[in-house]
Amino acid sequence: MPITLLVASSDEHFREMVRESLLNIANAKVVAEYPEITPNLYIRVLQDLERHPEAALVIDLASDPEIALKALERIKQAAPELYVIASNYQADGESVIAAVRAGANDFLVQPFKRLEFREAMARLERAPRRATPGVSRLGKIYTFLGVKGGVGTTTLAVNFAAVLAQRGQHTVLIDLDWVGNDVAMQLGAQPQNTLLEIGENLSRMDQALFEGLVTRDPLGMFVVSPADSFEHRGYFTEPMFREFSAFLVDKYEAIVIDAGRWINDDVVLGALQVSNTIFLVITQEFPAIRNAQRYLGYLMRMGFTQDQVRVVINQYSKRADSNRATLEQVQQTLNQPVFCGIPSSPAVLAFINRARPFVSDPKAAGDLDRAFRAFVDKATGARAALAKAG
Repeated sequence: MPITLLVASSDEHFREMVRESLLNIANAKVVAEYPEITPNLYIRVLQDLERHPEAALVIDLASDPEIALKALERIKQAAPELYVIASNYQADGESVIAAVRAGANDFLVQPFKRLEFREAMARLERAPRRATPGVSRLGKIYTFLGVKGGVGTTTLAVNFAAVLAQRGQHTVLIDLDWVGNDVAMQLGAQPQNTLLEIGENLSRMDQALFEGLVTRDPLGMFVVSPADSFEHRGYFTEPMFREFSAFLVDKYEAIVIDAGRWINDDVVLGALQVSNTIFLVITQEFPAIRNAQRYLGYLMRMGFTQDQVRVVINQYSKRADSNRATLEQVQQTLNQPVFCGIPSSPAVLAFINRARPFVSDPKAAGDLDRAFRAFVDKATGARAALAKAG
């Protein structure tokens, strides 16, 4: 069985030491790193275990043993089947016993010795491991990423969140497009607080404070927008977003993100990395398809898989012409199946001008509403769940 590791340490040298030690071990790799060991580390671990259920955790106790042991204890409570290797500079009886009591399955002394590390990996391979259960209680993160402007990324994200809210899911809609900043406009909202206030209050964030800071749409979803001024972009960082997302998935069932088209933005990249599903939004126009090739290539080089990235054609038409590629041409060019096609409809612009999601009035949206709800069913697994129940 391949060895996949999650590595938690505030020391870059430690993380590099693990990576280097794996170089001479076949089928071994690090799939996630955590540069901060905090009380809510277990949430990020659970998120990564959903993608890598057979992974083991290597946790560094050296920097702050008390905090690290408490974090380890919470991780094992949340994922009791997870195999954990603790590490410290001392291997005295007291240190090892404390690690084992917190939930460690093995212990490694720093700095690593090649033979000892290999033996630890051999013990890991021999250990009976099962896919870690019980992680479905975390909220799901759905991120919409457009390959260019004008493909309808914001519209899809807004209506996706709206459908989930209509179905009674506790939903948060986040706008990470600091240039467009269109989510609030499409909802007719005027947020009093933005991502800046979220960042300033992360250290004391709880559900009551969060819901007091942000805007609530009449459909029930909470809306978080960026600041209007471009100058404030740098005040909300990727580490802030990771901490914020860990809070959200612990409290809410669905988090929907409008990532705009800024794939090389640090915060957007952080959002993509914690997402359960990334919807790459394209149209049948050739410039959009060309950009989709570039985006998919970049995402694959960054370690994303085809299972995580789903291509969605917006404004879809079965009829091809000189300006639009066919479905078959799109799939052949991208070497990836199209997950869903959302039909074109004049109702979209009418609802944008009214500053409401088109799913708020199914009768007026007509066929578009039905097609979009089928997309949400497929994307969230609701269709499969209904089929299984039937």
